[in-house]
Amino acid sequence: MAKVKKLFSAGVLAAALTAAAGCGGAGATTATVGGSASFATCAAHPNDCNSGPTVRGGTLAYAIEKPISGWNIADADANSFEAAQVLAGVLPSAFIAYPDLSVRVNSDLLVSAEQTATDPQTVVYRIQPAATWDDGMPISGDDFTYAWQTQNGKDCPDCSAASTAGYDQIASLAQGDGGKTVTVTFQPAFADWKSLFANLYPAHVARAHGDLATSWKWFNANPPTFSGGPYKVSGHVPDTAVEEVPNPRWYGHVKPTLDRLVFRTITDQSAELTALRNNEVQAVYPQPTIDLVNSVKAERSVQYTVGKGLSWEHLDLNVQNPLLADRELRRALFTAIDRNAIISKTVGQVLADTPALGSHNFVPGQTSYRDLVTPTGQGTGDLAKARKLLTDAGYRDVGKALKTPAGVPVTLRVSYIAGNDTRARIAELIQAQLGQLGITVRIMPVTNFGASLTGGDFDLILFSWTGTPFPVSNALQTWTSDGGSNFGGWHNDASDRLLRQAAAETDAAKVADLLNQADQLMTDDAYVLPLFQKPTLLAVNSRFANVRDNATSFGPTYNVQEWGLRAP
Repeated sequence: MAKVKKLFSAGVLAAALTAAAGCGGAGATTATVGGSASFATCAAHPNDCNSGPTVRGGTLAYAIEKPISGWNIADADANSFEAAQVLAGVLPSAFIAYPDLSVRVNSDLLVSAEQTATDPQTVVYRIQPAATWDDGMPISGDDFTYAWQTQNGKDCPDCSAASTAGYDQIASLAQGDGGKTVTVTFQPAFADWKSLFANLYPAHVARAHGDLATSWKWFNANPPTFSGGPYKVSGHVPDTAVEEVPNPRWYGHVKPTLDRLVFRTITDQSAELTALRNNEVQAVYPQPTIDLVNSVKAERSVQYTVGKGLSWEHLDLNVQNPLLADRELRRALFTAIDRNAIISKTVGQVLADTPALGSHNFVPGQTSYRDLVTPTGQGTGDLAKARKLLTDAGYRDVGKALKTPAGVPVTLRVSYIAGNDTRARIAELIQAQLGQLGITVRIMPVTNFGASLTGGDFDLILFSWTGTPFPVSNALQTWTSDGGSNFGGWHNDASDRLLRQAAAETDAAKVADLLNQADQLMTDDAYVLPLFQKPTLLAVNSRFANVRDNATSFGPTYNVQEWGLRAP
């Protein structure tokens, strides 16, 4: 089984869910639901809204909500949405996910990437002849080989890859045409092959800094001194800002027109709005609340768009906690929680038609989506059913001061990252709802959220997964027994087998069916309760063009080379 480690998300940790063009059989859907002026056409034309010609010059500062923890974003300890946004203009990727949720070959980097055989599965990548690193060295098969060797879990055991999924199924990688053609053979086949070779690092720079493991760690410890994209890092103040300037050797079709691009760290959502209002930043991408949306609407100099993101909020249980090892208690907890009440008091105020989410792998609007959660009664707030589950399992003082059959008081913590107003409200609601079962719930906002999550220092925890176009890779990472994002320690051999079958399947309908079968097992086991599909809010100073929402894990910076001052 692929070794998969943690991956961070847009508001918190981890990467997971799907975009519509993935191999899981999801149908295309548009995430954007509304916006002002230049964003008004985003629902119908998500790839083209807020567009326009640009003029040379200017600085755009973009707010990120967490500091950069490392610079090798393929590393388990550094793979964050924030880092991915900062390095989108520096590290080339074979494929890019677009705002309309399609996945397309990166034509700046590649002439083509095609599956040429199915038995064994063979994919041929043809690299653009002009594609070079900023020191003039060609981007070549050596860079693809470095990505494979450091992330396959075999050639570099000390490389702490965020995920080995897919790389561990590559049987061979051969180069031709002076390194400009790469032929990859999979054994067994890998459904999400388009997820591989993202965020390439230069092999020749790696060789200058030691063996695979040593260079891997060097990449993580140091801001990039290299670039294979439209921008290059020109300055870094830890925990404060990253500055970038155009890469003079950028080989792509669209040349940057900005003088500078700055990623400024602002961890408080209200401070983001203040910075936008004061023109200290020109673009923000926070988790929206109704107050934030209304405040943005009131800013005359700002254009905004609100959409339905591919990220989804969820409540996880730590099954390593002896109390939560009992499935009947877990089922009772989830049954007592009323997701519709939570939605109505939080994201429902931003997007009134937000439904409770019923899947761990797909979102409403995707053809592979199945509501597996609601039929179990989980998330319905059915207190009578929840109390019966506890009574039948021998729990004492149900509805008063709940105790296990052995007489142990049931006291639990619910954690979330400090400073997130939406999660603070959800935690309060969960505290009240579980209190009706007689459970004492302590609310625990944490500042070092990553340490709490990865260290297992939680009972109940609120966070979100960030959407990607690759459902199999995501499921392997988050739901397998040895998955690095399986933070609560859930183990199920039958689910593992189904997920491995899905990973080796190339028929989209079969992939979706296998993922839904595995999802049903996890749902029945009451491990993770999906809450809702998160809305997105992108607000941009109206002087800038071509900045638009992208609800996948690629985020708004997917087209950063196009950003610029709007031409008069």
